Amino acid sequence: MISELFSSTSDTVSRGVASGATRRSGALRRAFARVLLPAVLAVPVLAGLMPQPAAADFRLCNRSSSRVGIALGYKDGNAWSTEGWWNIGANSCETLLRGDLVARFYYVYAIDYDLGGEWSGKAFMCTREKEFTIRGIQDCLARGFDRTGFFEVDTHEQKSWTVQLTESKTSQAEAGRGLPAGGLSPLPPMPPPRP
Repeated sequence: MISELFSSTSDTVSRGVASGATRRSGALRRAFARVLLPAVLAVPVLAGLMPQPAAADFRLCNRSSSRVGIALGYKDGNAWSTEGWWNIGANSCETLLRGDLVARFYYVYAIDYDLGGEWSGKAFMCTREKEFTIRGIQDCLARGFDRTGFFEVDTHEQKSWTVQLTESKTSQAEAGRGLPAGGLSPLPPMPPPRP
């Protein structure tokens, strides 16, 4: 690109037809190219360095030492839906829903694959053992699904939210916006591992 800009000017000068005005014009073009060209080339680089808007998502971070399976319940229009399973390794995070959150409350159920136990609550929704998307939360057993207790996550109508699953003596899940998360939501003691 630079060689093309200078080649047309140098071709004119080498032919010996350049007048004083043409020489000044060529000098101005070269000076302009030295100043403007780097600025034009820098625009895409600078645009890439500009802060980008944060992704508005529903994320879950597994801060335990075990692999966990995650099921998520949420309002989908006028009906409830549950989805699962996201498998999240120890000390890692996963985006469960992409884009701006449209509801205030989301519901999470997590199971510890390595040590047994679960993070659960009193909001009952439908799940199954294999990957699923289930519409509706009524009559889970009659429809051939499991009835599972999810814990509530109040996003306070924020556009994005991160839930932190932690392990401690009194199994708990932290729910909050960003890292570190907000308040603690104590859960009942973990039941014995499922057979």
